[in-house]
Amino acid sequence: MRNPRSRAVRLLAVVAASAMAAGLAAGCSSKNQVPSIGYAVDATIASYNGGTTLGASTGTAAVFARTITGFFYTGPDGQQIADTDFGTAKEVPGEAQTIQYRLNPDGVYSDGVPTSCDDLVLAWMARSGRFTKPGDRGPVPLFDAASTAGYDDIERVDCQPGSRDATVVFRPNQRYLPWRNLFTAGQMMPAHIAAQASGVQNVVSALQSGDPNAIGRIADFWNTGWTLTPGKLDLTRFPSSGPYRIESFSEKDGLVLVSNERWWGTKPATGRIMVWPKNVDLKSKIGDSAMGVIDISTGSVKDLNLEGFRVENRPGRGAEQLVLSTGGVLGSVDMRRALALCVPRQALFDKLGKVPDAPKTGLGSAPLNAHIVQQDSLFYASSIGAADKFGGGDVAGATQAVGASKTPNPTIRIGYLRPDERRAQTVAMITEACKPAGITIVDAGSADFTPSQLTEGKVDAVLGSTAAAAGPAGSISGVAAVAGLRTGSGLNFGRYGNGRYDAITDQLAADDSSTTQLNRLTDVENLLWAELPSIPLFATPRTIAFGNGLQNGIPAANQAGSGWNMDRWVLKR
Repeated sequence: MRNPRSRAVRLLAVVAASAMAAGLAAGCSSKNQVPSIGYAVDATIASYNGGTTLGASTGTAAVFARTITGFFYTGPDGQQIADTDFGTAKEVPGEAQTIQYRLNPDGVYSDGVPTSCDDLVLAWMARSGRFTKPGDRGPVPLFDAASTAGYDDIERVDCQPGSRDATVVFRPNQRYLPWRNLFTAGQMMPAHIAAQASGVQNVVSALQSGDPNAIGRIADFWNTGWTLTPGKLDLTRFPSSGPYRIESFSEKDGLVLVSNERWWGTKPATGRIMVWPKNVDLKSKIGDSAMGVIDISTGSVKDLNLEGFRVENRPGRGAEQLVLSTGGVLGSVDMRRALALCVPRQALFDKLGKVPDAPKTGLGSAPLNAHIVQQDSLFYASSIGAADKFGGGDVAGATQAVGASKTPNPTIRIGYLRPDERRAQTVAMITEACKPAGITIVDAGSADFTPSQLTEGKVDAVLGSTAAAAGPAGSISGVAAVAGLRTGSGLNFGRYGNGRYDAITDQLAADDSSTTQLNRLTDVENLLWAELPSIPLFATPRTIAFGNGLQNGIPAANQAGSGWNMDRWVLKR
């Protein structure tokens, strides 16, 4: 027989456990899943097409990565992750670098049209750099591509119209190591929409025929046909290939994303995401409990109260920097050097760029001393020697450089997207530091600012992150950082051009030996510190906040923003 006392103890334990379970169940049932989650991100919603200059510079990747999917997407650490829901991509043996792409056989846009290799052909056509039109100073690109990096190395894309398979073959003796940055989320636009709008049978046939009129019409649509204007959206032009699709876009309600009924992957955990861009009254929205996730530049909103949120401040993959014009008042290297000498880079980092509990080494540990080398790269410390003379606050050196430039009473207009308290303070500190050297700084920030104002000569410098982006930016591969200084690149707003830089970065993209990487990265940083098309400041700090009850939020301080996995978010209150 069993001990009666032991039996009684076990009985009491069972009763207690049952009571606890009942209590937990009651506690869980008292919290209901919220059907809609507000997401505030300091991107500006301007284009559905992340391959255009407008889309890449305004943050399309941070808004539409789960609406326009691709073979890869940017993960939380800035790395490229394969999206097998969309399809598979693998490198296959051959004399020329060859990538085999296979789209998911279940893939279909939200308008019912299957995904196909036509979409790859459109992406390559637009970003290959092969198609030009006459300009005042010679041929200019037909497509307003943010960058041609990698795409211009492709010799051909083998595709039968409507097929799920494509073979991408690179030029002989040409290798592109970061090929996983091609045909990615936010860049694989629906080719059938471009064909319909352009009046062509399909983009593959248009490319094969070489009809300049047909390609020109496709380019016109690709450049502007997916531009987003609040309240003026023809939704038939914006089908989705991801778990969410656009329902509406207005000043009042922001961008509304809802579950895509035709999505063939795992259904989104929350059926509606309200995306609020840079110009929203964030304090008011927080007060109205309209926000579940916030991803903004640290210090950009003054006196922001994030009580009720789990907050992380972390250095981002984006490089806070001044992107300089290579014409006008900054047309001479001496004048750009004068500005670089007086800009108080160390003081700016200490006051505005250093996050609490900053790491002792790596990303965000000190002022950024490289233009394209990642601060946590193994090659960083060995390649940044040329930065030593630009610690900041060198009034004597700046004054001498102004004299050498023969620029009387130089005035430099620094533009950035307002409102942004931290960047306003940055300009104010530069103003005070450069004034003794005879340089007048003008705060040219505005609510409608775009980096293209630098190209247009409306400002002399842009204060922003990687490639002049106002919001989320940067990745481990650094493709956008390199493109921001490439001759002819859409993201090269300062119109810097140097054949040696282009050749070095081509070699870096083709040869991954450590010796080549170290030597060429040192060469390129020496060159850029000598010519100063930009002035790096620090790793752009990001504030990422998840509301209490928000599940599956994973911060991503890079170009994808923390909305990279928004389809997994659950908010319970």
